[in-house]
Amino acid sequence: MKWILSLISFLFLISVKGQDQIQVFSAVVENESTGFPMESVHVLNLSQVYGTITDKNGRFEIKVAANDTLYFSYLGFKPLKVAVTNDLIKFGNAKFELTELALALEEIILRPYQLTGFLDIDAKNIPINTAKRYSVSGLPNIGYEAGNRNPYSISKTFKAILSPVDFLHNLFSQKEKQLRKLKKMREDKEIKNLLSSKFNREILTQILYISKVEIYEILRGCNFSDTFIKESNDLQILEAISECYDEYIVLKL
Repeated sequence: MKWILSLISFLFLISVKGQDQIQVFSAVVENESTGFPMESVHVLNLSQVYGTITDKNGRFEIKVAANDTLYFSYLGFKPLKVAVTNDLIKFGNAKFELTELALALEEIILRPYQLTGFLDIDAKNIPINTAKRYSVSGLPNIGYEAGNRNPYSISKTFKAILSPVDFLHNLFSQKEKQLRKLKKMREDKEIKNLLSSKFNREILTQILYISKVEIYEILRGCNFSDTFIKESNDLQILEAISECYDEYIVLKL
């Protein structure tokens, strides 16, 4: 009797393990209002941290496992988030529809200055970021952008330099699990391409499971200026967070 129960348990474990195996998943993305296939839609696996784009027929292939989360993004359309189930993987040939937004305001950045298109003129009109970077002894190529908003920024910079281990530990110790995804994000071409065109931090919050407020706190804690935080695209923000997190890992050793 015992060996029968053991056999049943073994087969159950194999079954569960098989359900979590990574497989290639194929589907199509269409415009909800027209029914036409959508080309160049970004499809991200938030759980495994890699991405792809749809072809001219709206079709894509991506590696998934049960319980992963797929995220669809296309300029002018509402992002779509889908939980991957065993049935979805098993039957395949799924169709996802994206809903068009009335106004895609999230991609518009208002600048406090006008550009004419003439380099000599624009170079004089664009304000220069005067924030200074302070390096930490023993940590090459890494430093802090102090900013210039108020004396608190300066005092915070010196606290960070005097006690970088405690300073960075307070920033990252509660978010290590999420931030381990940073390396994968930096290595995936499609994710980087998507982030370079985004300014709303939405993809970063979805993959890292941290809020926009937490992103701001991390960057301010590492003394990146408000100008940098507000005007940088999501790829630049990713690199900034990665730089600060890499420093934290070095100091932990």
